[in-house]
Amino acid sequence: MGSRKKMTCAFYALLILNIIFLSSCASKKEVVYFQDAGNFETLVDNKSFVQKFKVDDIVGIYISTLDAVASTPFNLFRGAAEEGGVRPEQVDYIVDKDGEIDFPVIGKIRIAGLSPEEVRVLLRNKLSDYLKDPIINIRLKNFTVTILGEVNRPGTYQVNGEQITILEAIGLASDLTIKGMRKNVLVIRDFDGTKVYTRIDLTSKQALKSPVYYLTQNDVVYVEPNQSAVTASSLDNRATIGLSIASILITSTVILLTRN
Repeated sequence: MGSRKKMTCAFYALLILNIIFLSSCASKKEVVYFQDAGNFETLVDNKSFVQKFKVDDIVGIYISTLDAVASTPFNLFRGAAEEGGVRPEQVDYIVDKDGEIDFPVIGKIRIAGLSPEEVRVLLRNKLSDYLKDPIINIRLKNFTVTILGEVNRPGTYQVNGEQITILEAIGLASDLTIKGMRKNVLVIRDFDGTKVYTRIDLTSKQALKSPVYYLTQNDVVYVEPNQSAVTASSLDNRATIGLSIASILITSTVILLTRN
């Protein structure tokens, strides 16, 4: 009968250890991207994403023509030219609360809600009385996205270019951790002071059709912990107690076995 008790103690000790281990494991369904995508399946993206300017955006605009002197009044620079041909720093434009920028000579123009190409057309029309065939370069200077939560490198990242997908942004953060909930990633987007919350399921191919698949400037992506992470966190104290009990049981079993 004593031998049977020893075996029972050892069994329960191992059972506790297994429960603690399994409670922290994530299933394959929780961590695999695009699980419903078939081999050689084609998904056509009929939406053409276009970046739009928002209030508080920092926009760089440079006007050039064959006649450099003629285009000079339409470009703002900080500081005077120095000896040796050093070029002064160009001044960027900030989109004000009314969605406007104050452009040299032309005055106030509204660009919030317009794409870079639409602003280019607008400026070309307004400059037609002053310049012939102007070349207009426009660039968004404050295109950043913030990735928070269960990713390997959370932070705010500068975007080079005019667009970025949520997958590329997650790549900047070195991917989600094994504990990140891929089915319910939250994107927080600001429209002139109004916050819009949209969730996207990265385990489904339908994520490619989501309105937040392409991110906009200053978007915040939050990856919440999956159930295994939540369970593991809530069981921290109980796990510690369980390990202590398991240790006592194993120690007691070893003592009983060594005595006989």
